[in-house]
Amino acid sequence: MKKFLFVLGLSGMVACGPSTEMVKSWHEPGAVVSASGNQKVLILGLVKDESSRRIVEDNLVKRLNGKGVASYTIITSEMLKGANEDALEQKLTQGGFTHILMVRLADIEKETSYVPGTTTGYYGGYGRYYGYGAGMYSTPGYYQEDKNYFVETAVYSITPNKLLWTGTTKTVNPSKMDKTIGEIADAVSEQMKKDGFYIK
Repeated sequence: MKKFLFVLGLSGMVACGPSTEMVKSWHEPGAVVSASGNQKVLILGLVKDESSRRIVEDNLVKRLNGKGVASYTIITSEMLKGANEDALEQKLTQGGFTHILMVRLADIEKETSYVPGTTTGYYGGYGRYYGYGAGMYSTPGYYQEDKNYFVETAVYSITPNKLLWTGTTKTVNPSKMDKTIGEIADAVSEQMKKDGFYIK
């Protein structure tokens, strides 16, 4: 099996709005996972803590219409911490899985942008202008720093061990874990359908 990915932290992630978008995807030509087919997919969230892992996996399982199995139901946290590839392969074989879907935090980028100030004023007669004192006022511009979280999702076939689909989402300033994971899961499942990789 490809080198087992390191467990990375998504636990600080969340979104306060529809701030997640798919930025790129790739799939093996002709590769398909079908809801009506014989496939069985293990969903593996490579995250720092158990509660976050369950949120990630459960959200993706919901979108695979019975084809997905959350890894936390058969793989312990200790197994993940040890990154034991042989133990993972054994679980995949024993469970009769045809595919494995893995999700990990790929990168965090900081981005600084300038937000221009605003100027407003009263443009009526001079009497009212005088009455308001300084009828024109302004708010200064400012710089703001955004954090962009890039999450990678990859689907491998088990036999042969081969990458079939991969996609990367970008989430700006995440703040609520469950909402962000839901947005990522939606973006991933929709892109899989657009690519013709996942067929209902």
